[in-house]
Amino acid sequence: MDADAYRSCRLCPRACGVDRTAGKTGACRVGSELRVARAALHPWEEPCLVGDKGSGAVFFAGCGLGCIYCQNRAISRGEAGAAITVERLATIFLELQEAGAANINLVTGTQFLPSILPALASARERGLSLPVVWNSGGYETDATLDALSGSVDVFLPDYKYASAKTAKACSGAPDYPAVALAAIEKMLSISGEPIFADDGRLLRGTVVRLLLLPGRLLEAKTALSRVFRLCGNSVIYSLMRQYTPQPGLPSPLDRRVTDREYKSFVDHALALGVERGYTQEKDCAEESFIPAFDLTGVLPK
Repeated sequence: MDADAYRSCRLCPRACGVDRTAGKTGACRVGSELRVARAALHPWEEPCLVGDKGSGAVFFAGCGLGCIYCQNRAISRGEAGAAITVERLATIFLELQEAGAANINLVTGTQFLPSILPALASARERGLSLPVVWNSGGYETDATLDALSGSVDVFLPDYKYASAKTAKACSGAPDYPAVALAAIEKMLSISGEPIFADDGRLLRGTVVRLLLLPGRLLEAKTALSRVFRLCGNSVIYSLMRQYTPQPGLPSPLDRRVTDREYKSFVDHALALGVERGYTQEKDCAEESFIPAFDLTGVLPK
């Protein structure tokens, strides 16, 4: 996949067809100029991804989903980030490795895939040896996942919704439940069963995140059941309660998840037979867990 993919963009399932090289923005709200908002050690991922010092998280500008409740809206709306070159991105990967990162964690990078792939290739030629994590909303095409095969070791998708109605209301993507489930199945076929280092770091595999939204307990249980039927314990499950309400959202999205809701969600996972998974403490739903998209680690020193 090369930069021509930006000319009639179909990198995500929205397939907007916009020529992003002509100064236009796609459904992802960004053009073809590679933009990154933060690149730093990130301690707030799942334990198998952070190691001793943190995951080497690179946050890209833009997003193909644009969920109304997104806590990272500064980047998902394309409002944050600086333009960099492919070679600068490769150097960022190496700088994170030198800083002790457990992996290179590419956060919401689908819209810049034609730039990320050559950056990874260049960094590997220059000594990058860390596992690469593809951290996404799960809304991916077969072509994108085919392009990632051989370049990515760990997939970290969300599975956000079980119903087309909720997917449309929250992300404007009624096809999300079917598309994301198919993507997770393909991710698992690429990564295979989880493989861990002796120190517990995940070297290869798929971790599926299921964010419990307030007032959507039944839907979250349905989503979890659907993934478990498809993947069983061949993936790792991350049961997330970190939903942090953003200003101006309608009820019930204007509140946090209750203790009762989250306990019922975890109990459902145990009843299904989930053996590999993570839960979250209540204090994860705080603004302090949202990183600052202030160009840390992005520009040359």
